[in-house]
Amino acid sequence: MNVLVTGGAGYIGGHMVLALLDAGLKPIVLDNLSTGFRWSVPDSVPLIVGDVGDHELVLQTLKSHKIDAIVHFAAKLVVPESVIDPLGYYQNNTVKNRALMAAAVAAGIETFFSSTAAVYGNASDKPLTEDAPLSPLSPYGNSKLLSEVMLRDIAAAYGMRYAVLRYFNVAGSDPAMRHGQSTANATHLIKVAVQTALGMRPYMEVYGTDYTTRDGTCIRDYIHVSDLIAAHMQALTYLRGGGESLVVNCGYGHGYSVAEVIETVRQVSGRPLEAHIGPRRAGDPSIIVADTTRIRSTFGWQPQYDDLSKIVDHTLCWERMLREQNARF
Repeated sequence: MNVLVTGGAGYIGGHMVLALLDAGLKPIVLDNLSTGFRWSVPDSVPLIVGDVGDHELVLQTLKSHKIDAIVHFAAKLVVPESVIDPLGYYQNNTVKNRALMAAAVAAGIETFFSSTAAVYGNASDKPLTEDAPLSPLSPYGNSKLLSEVMLRDIAAAYGMRYAVLRYFNVAGSDPAMRHGQSTANATHLIKVAVQTALGMRPYMEVYGTDYTTRDGTCIRDYIHVSDLIAAHMQALTYLRGGGESLVVNCGYGHGYSVAEVIETVRQVSGRPLEAHIGPRRAGDPSIIVADTTRIRSTFGWQPQYDDLSKIVDHTLCWERMLREQNARF
């Protein structure tokens, strides 16, 4: 089976490439390398350097590589940045997705699309089901919601089947240290906290301590990247087996606050970590936690790394290895 992985030179997409190889399938990567890395794509995997918004390139790739399915990871994803640059986010996450979907329709390919918990907006303290009201607080969330709507309408019109996976907060690295988050200026909380503990940043900022949560800081559902990719592999099996289109949450069903993450990084690393208190950021809801009933019942998904200390430890190991690798070159 040939699977096109858009954004396959990046963090999550790179883990998907490894999972496909491990399963004996054939990944083909399409990435413009704006945030991904050529070195992260295994030598055995074809890499097409280009943009998902290039309809002709995508269509040619789908046909020449005889693609059977598309796994889409090419998106801009920094919430505060989307507030400053909404046009850029709608262009990248919505307009270009339209071009990708059009190519998939022209080639007769079924696809599944990576979405985000940001489509929910400001949630309550209860875990969110997939049927919860959708009211994004940021252009990022809106850009992904519009893409979900497009995919639903296109599937209805052209007979496509798809799986929308709504990610909660992805963290961690491949346990075998084959891949991890490598972007120098990444904004993921756990990566930032780990880099601060390792002395790669002088301090980190906590954006708001006056939320209506147990300690005043935002609460998020952190999912290990390997568990997220396992969900993608199960979604692929589900669609190959004739499953109907669906939307599923990808999280653990419980959350940790920013303050709890920072304290866990201190404990796991055994090092001090300086955190400065700053104002709230635009577009940040106070709490988002997934209801995971649907993904567990539909796919039989059972996470293997539902442990914040383990997620932090894998992130620490990857950062240390990445720093040593960069020092050599």
